[in-house]
Formats: sequence, structure tokens, C-alpha cells
Amino acid sequence: MRGTDHLGAFGTLDGEIAVGGLPLTRLAQRVGSTPFFAYDRALLSERVALLRRSLPADLGLGYAVKANPMPAVVQHLSGLVDALDVASTGEMKIALDTGIAPRRVSFAGPGKTDQELAMAVAAGVTIELESAGEAARVVQAGDASGVRPRVAVRVNPDFAVKGSGMRMGGGPQQFGVDSEAVPDLLASLAGADVEVTGFHVFAGSQNLNVDILIEAQRKTVDLVLKLATHATQPVTYVNLGGGFGIPYFEKDQPLDLAVLGDNLADLLENAIAPNLPDAHASIELGRFIVGECGVYVTRVVDRKVSRGREYAVVDGGLHHQLAASGNFGQVIRRNYPVVVGNRAEAATDGPVTVVGCLCTPLDLLGDNVELPPVEVGDLVVLFQAGAYGLTASPTAFLGHPPPVEVLV
Repeated sequence: MRGTDHLGAFGTLDGEIAVGGLPLTRLAQRVGSTPFFAYDRALLSERVALLRRSLPADLGLGYAVKANPMPAVVQHLSGLVDALDVASTGEMKIALDTGIAPRRVSFAGPGKTDQELAMAVAAGVTIELESAGEAARVVQAGDASGVRPRVAVRVNPDFAVKGSGMRMGGGPQQFGVDSEAVPDLLASLAGADVEVTGFHVFAGSQNLNVDILIEAQRKTVDLVLKLATHATQPVTYVNLGGGFGIPYFEKDQPLDLAVLGDNLADLLENAIAPNLPDAHASIELGRFIVGECGVYVTRVVDRKVSRGREYAVVDGGLHHQLAASGNFGQVIRRNYPVVVGNRAEAATDGPVTVVGCLCTPLDLLGDNVELPPVEVGDLVVLFQAGAYGLTASPTAFLGHPPPVEVLV
């Protein structure tokens, strides 16, 4: 699916964007208010099916809940993927509520409190250790509860991945244990009553360069094999991270999954299987699974012309879609794909600047975008809204009500 195509992954019905088989106006009536996020159930299933077709059959597929923790979305995906990765006990509860086996839930992230570690140990999820101090506290939590903790070591690699939207490995990091310190950590756990399952290496996110991703995967496997020589228990868990990007902007090109799949198949067959026969390798994706399967819908409440520039003022804004405003990782602001969803097939008529309802010039959803003539009451649709939308935005800013989320 191409997010930068006119309609992204979504088709039309009666000249309107269709989500989950419903034309947009009818969906807005069903929701009852704007703004809202809508996620397409069929597109989510198709996205996972695409990954299953393109990647090795024996490679596990995990979903990173932080990309979109809406309970209905997580419930749906829990039946399609092999594992769920969480970054808080709030997300852990959502994951466990799906009925997925606790050992198929991994809990990553720095700064886990003693209470959170105790909850994770009691739940039986896989705790991904971010530091030696955290490892010691997990051991204490296990001893106090009488439950044997299940852990893996999150590794901060000795290499960086270029071209990532966010670099989360290489150099000094708050994430993971520096690779050169992992052997000492494993030795310190050797006498503890802890199941040490293996390793998780995640170096960066939102990467659209296949060659860079392939290089990162190969370096990751090399690093895991090196660290595995220091393991005191059989390595059963190898999380190779993810970082697969999606196209947001005009010149972005989607990833060639077939090439990535061939590389992963080679690594599984010729590197991991011969050296770590008990290991189950997996990748963990969030944005790539959900990002292109959602839209943000907001209604035009005013239109104006200011010194020659046409503005469409909508009832949503950056408090719901911080990323689309350019304030979530963009160095140079660029527009997300945007259309007038209730007239999706109408011809464009010139540049319109789409702004939200907040009292700040940062509340910009579309800067001089080509749209049909915009009228009050029109439904403006922002694509690529399935990941890092509502929960990555400052929803309390200026006291506006939160938007509705629906899975259709």
C-alpha cells in the first residue's frame, strides 16, 4: 500500500473515502462527533498477511503496542501476530486482557518501577532488562513473590543505524545494556533463580532504506551470536527489533519486503539455526502494521482568507495529531497526505492551509495543500494516522475534549 497515493490504502464509495466499507459521511454519523480516529479492521488483517507472505514462515512477528494501544486494535492483532511488546503496565494490562499467553508478552523500556517489575513478574511476562540495576530488582521481585522471573537482555548495540526516524541504539543510550557490559550482566544472573531467555536488539525506527535495514539485521545477528557465547542458559529468544518505515511524504518509497524477507531467511537458516538451535527468532513492528490502516477525521468549522492565503479551520489539531503538525520528530516540516474526505474524487482548486482550533501557530495540519474548494462542514482526512496519533499527542492542551477512536 502506498500512503502517499491520493487515497492511501483506502478506496471510495459514492465519491467519499471509505473506511471499513463505510462511506465517510455515514461513518461520521455513526461515530456521532468529530474529530475522530478510524482504523480499518480489514486493512490491519491485510497488513499482517502481507508480512506473513513476505517474511520467513519460521520468523516470529510481534506487535509493538505503543504504536497504537487502542484495546480493540490490540485485541484484533493479538489473534494475528505471535507476540505483543508493551512499554508500561497499562499496555501490559491491555495485552493480557486479549487472552494472549503471558510468555508471549514482552515488557521493555527504561525506568520500570519496583511495583511495575513486581506486577510483570507476577504476570509471567518476559521482562526485557534495561540495566544491571533493573536486573537486580527483578531478582528481588522474584524472590519476594516466589515466582521465577522470565527475562531477556535488551542490548544497546555497538553500532548505529543511519536513516532511522529515531535512533534507539548505538552510542550512549537510556535504552538497553551496552553490548560490552552484557557478559558481566549474564554472569551476575548465573546464580539467580531467573529464566534468562535471550536478547533483544532494537537500534532505530521508521527506516525506509532496505540496504541499511539489511546491514542492521546482519550486524544484529552477529552481535547476538557473540553475546550468546556468554549465556549460562540456552538462548531461546532472539528479538531482532524492527524499524520498518512507512511512506509519509511525496518522495517516500515503500519498503521492498521481499528483499528484506530474503535476507532474514538467510540469517535464520545460515546463522541463527546452526549456532542457536533452541532459539526462536522474531521481529517486532508497530508503525509498519498499523500506520497506514488509520485516518484522522476532522470537520471544517470556518474558512477565511488572510492576505491572499486561504485557510480551512478545523475542529481538530495537534492535540490529537502531533506528528502530522510536524512537531513529533520532523526537522523540516512536511505535509502528511490530506484530502477532503467527503469529496475525495473532486478536482483540486488550489492551495489551502489547514489549521486546527488551538491558539498556537504550531497547530498546522496542512500547509498550502492542493484541495478542492473547501466548505464549512467538510470532513478533512489525514492519512497515515494509525500509529503514534492520539496517545502520542498532548490531548490535555487547552482543554479541548478528546477524540473518539473506532475500529471499523
